[in-house]
Amino acid sequence: MKTLCNYISRYMGVLVLVVAAIALLWPASFISIDTWAINPMLGVIMFGMGLTLSPQDFRIVLSRPKDILIGCLAQFTVMPLLALGLSWAFALPKELALGVILVGCCPGGTASNVITYLAKGDLALSVGMTAASTLLAPLLTPLLVWLLAGTMVQVDTIGMLLSIVYVVIAPIAVGLVFQRFLPKFTRSVVPYLPAFSSLAIAFVVGIIVAHNASRLLVGGMIVVLVVMLHNLCGLTLGYLIGRLLGLEDTKRRAISIEVGMQNSGLASSLATLHFAAYPLATIPGAIFSVWHNISGALVAAVFKRSALK
Repeated sequence: MKTLCNYISRYMGVLVLVVAAIALLWPASFISIDTWAINPMLGVIMFGMGLTLSPQDFRIVLSRPKDILIGCLAQFTVMPLLALGLSWAFALPKELALGVILVGCCPGGTASNVITYLAKGDLALSVGMTAASTLLAPLLTPLLVWLLAGTMVQVDTIGMLLSIVYVVIAPIAVGLVFQRFLPKFTRSVVPYLPAFSSLAIAFVVGIIVAHNASRLLVGGMIVVLVVMLHNLCGLTLGYLIGRLLGLEDTKRRAISIEVGMQNSGLASSLATLHFAAYPLATIPGAIFSVWHNISGALVAAVFKRSALK
C-alpha cells in the first residue's frame, strides 16, 4: 500500500492531467458531483496538512524570520502583480481576469513542500513559508483581491476572510489538535497523506473542469497561456529574488517553488462561493491546478539535476 501511495504522490502531475482531460472530454464523469463538494475536500486536505505540521515548523518561522519574511513578501507581491499585469496585457474579460487575480492572491499550495523536497531545496524554509502564508491568507487574500479587482466587481472581503478561516485555518487547527492528543492515529495515517492529497486535488480539478468544460473548449487557450505564464514567471522571479538577495541555492529553490505554486483549489473555491455571478472566474484556478503540478515536477527534475552536478 505504501508503495502505491508513493507512486501516486510522485506522479501527481500526471494524475491531475489525466483527470482534467477526462473531465474535459467526458464531463458526465464528474458533472453529477456538485461544486459544493470542493470546500469539504479542500478542508480534508488542510486537515491532513495540520496532521503533518509540528511545533518545530512554527519555530522555524520564529527562528528564521528573515528568510520567511523574504519568501512571504515575494509570495504576496509577485503573484498578485503578475496576475494583474497579465490580465491587462492579454485584455482578459472581467470574469477571467478575476479568476487569475484570485489565483495570484492565494497562499502557497500544499504540493510545494513535496516539490521542494524532490528539487533538493530547503524543505524547512518551504514548510515555514507555507505555514506563514496560510496563516496570513485570511487577511491578505481578501485585501489584495479587493485592491486589484475591486474596481471590476464587488468584493465581499469579510465573507472571503471567513471562508478562508472555515476552509483552511479551522481544518489545520483540528489537524494540530489530533496530532497533539491522538499521536498514534497521526503516525498511522501520515505516510498515506501525500497520496490522499494528490487524489483529492485531482478530484477537485475534475469537478471544476467538468462544470466548465464547454467554456474551456470555446475560449480556453488564451487562459491556458496566461496561467502558464503566471506560474512560470512566478517560479523564475522567486528564484531571481533569492539570487539578488544573496541567498543560498537551496533557499532560492524553495522560494521559487513556494512563489510559483499557489493554492489554486482555494481560488476556485472562493470564486464558486463569492463570485457565482461570474462562473468563468473558476477556470483559471482549475487550469492552474493542472499546470503547476506539471511545471513543478519539471522544475524539480531540473533543480535536482543541478544539485547533483
